[in-house]
Amino acid sequence: MSYVAGVTGRQKIAVIGAGLAGLSCAGQLANHGHDVRLFDKARGPGGRMSTRRFTTPQGDAVADHGAQYFTARDPAFQAEVDEWAARDIVTQWPDIADDAWIGKPSMNAIIRHLAAPFDVQWNCRAEALMRSDKGWFIPGLPTDEIFDAVILAIPSEQALTFLAQHDFDMARKAMLARFQPCWTVLLAFDHPLATDKKFIRDVGAIGWAAREGAKPGRLAPASGVDCWVVQASASWSAAHLEDEAEQVVALMQTALGEALSLPLPQPIAQSTHRWRYAMSSGLGEAALWNPALGLGVCGDWLLGPRIECAWLSGRALAAQIATEQALATA
Repeated sequence: MSYVAGVTGRQKIAVIGAGLAGLSCAGQLANHGHDVRLFDKARGPGGRMSTRRFTTPQGDAVADHGAQYFTARDPAFQAEVDEWAARDIVTQWPDIADDAWIGKPSMNAIIRHLAAPFDVQWNCRAEALMRSDKGWFIPGLPTDEIFDAVILAIPSEQALTFLAQHDFDMARKAMLARFQPCWTVLLAFDHPLATDKKFIRDVGAIGWAAREGAKPGRLAPASGVDCWVVQASASWSAAHLEDEAEQVVALMQTALGEALSLPLPQPIAQSTHRWRYAMSSGLGEAALWNPALGLGVCGDWLLGPRIECAWLSGRALAAQIATEQALATA
């Protein structure tokens, strides 16, 4: 079977990964009239733009525990960000830079907005890609449907497992991509820490730390709670990748106190997350598409490390598919 051979219009396309790249691609494919289904192994919207809610004795605390902000440099992406701003789901963060943006009231507001038109199936883990002359079947998904095409919008290490069975060139490129890990710790204190600092960058073991309540457009925290997001540097995270979470929390709390030059009180709540695939330098390619198989790949690991690159990669893949379809029906 060929995806483009005999194409007359609407195709059934599975997108594995409902992060920014997958949703960007899905939105454009839907605009071209395709029947797009999205599947993601996570419990809900976010991906690396996730927001975590955790309980404290003084009420719930909410904090971004993935990407902390993003920039918009490409004109098309800037136009999209302007539309998000008009919808009041992003706002600028001038303390960081003139072109820094964050989701409002949390980073995952962007993903929720893009996912809204789709019935995204969460808690779904694709186990394999199986292809016959009828199309693609994906074990592990809550459907036995056959798809005309499959889009992989997942980290390279995860995509490699599927690509190695069907496209050696794509698999080789996935092998070349490398992600840097990141340990992220959320610390909630029962009163504001005695500092005017809103964020910390590249101090000791800390790659980034920020006072969540100091971000513009954020919801008011639980009464009196001061929540900090502390992300270890890539080198520290790699060296401590297999450490126990409790040990990482203790070390990051110490590092935060040293960076603020403060004796920190015991946190009233804490949470941690190990991002094995936090940031990639990119391969300099926008997207990968095999029209004969109906198999595509998008994500920031192809184009570059910024959030913007994930969005652009998804759009680029959708454009490639649209071009192939136009050629096939000309």
